[in-house]
Amino acid sequence: MNIRLRHDTIVRSLRRNGTSTVAELAAEVGASRRTVLRDISALRDEGFVIHSEPGRGGGLQLDPQSIQTTAQLSVAEVFALLISVGAMRAAGSLPFSGLADAGLAKIEKALPSDKVQDLRRFLDCLYVGQLSSRVDISDMGEMDPTLLPAFETAFLQKRKLRFQYRDASDTITNRLVEPQAMLILPPLWYLVAWDPARTDFRHFRMDRISAPEYVEDTTFRRRHVPFEENVRPIKHAPR
Repeated sequence: MNIRLRHDTIVRSLRRNGTSTVAELAAEVGASRRTVLRDISALRDEGFVIHSEPGRGGGLQLDPQSIQTTAQLSVAEVFALLISVGAMRAAGSLPFSGLADAGLAKIEKALPSDKVQDLRRFLDCLYVGQLSSRVDISDMGEMDPTLLPAFETAFLQKRKLRFQYRDASDTITNRLVEPQAMLILPPLWYLVAWDPARTDFRHFRMDRISAPEYVEDTTFRRRHVPFEENVRPIKHAPR
């Protein structure tokens, strides 16, 4: 059980049982007493109020009004929120945009400084525009949820991406590319990449990409992507 899942399990157990001993929690999460004590300390740092009652009949108690006050989000999770807001704004369908921006700003402030730098580098790769009315979207499918975590490493560490791609005729090919940008043309999302095999840029519809993985021990250089005039960086999109 990883740390985040262990923390979630401990909080749920304390809410459910009222009082639990360290030994009971250790048995529930499959960890040592020392590990659980470190987890309790970490949860307190995150804002949870956990009382400790010594002696027979005592144990750990979670204040019923206690909530987590420190955001524990990955760069990919925050980026998913940002690009969702950006896509809705580009489509002209973002109500309460001021509240959304204020909430995202608070989340960014809660991130460690190195994560903020990663987030801004990630945002530099994101562009938004308008989809041509001539594009057929009748076959649009769902995007693979593993895309964004794979993209995070590929973009930030300049790792090549390997994936399977299904084209408009349902032909599936294996691709190895150098990711350069993400392009949102609502409701379609594209990976813009340099394809070494074709020595040119290619736009891959993200709902047609499957089994994405970054390739260790590879690197590439950033290239200038020749976007059309109506495409702009999302960081400079009007608010």
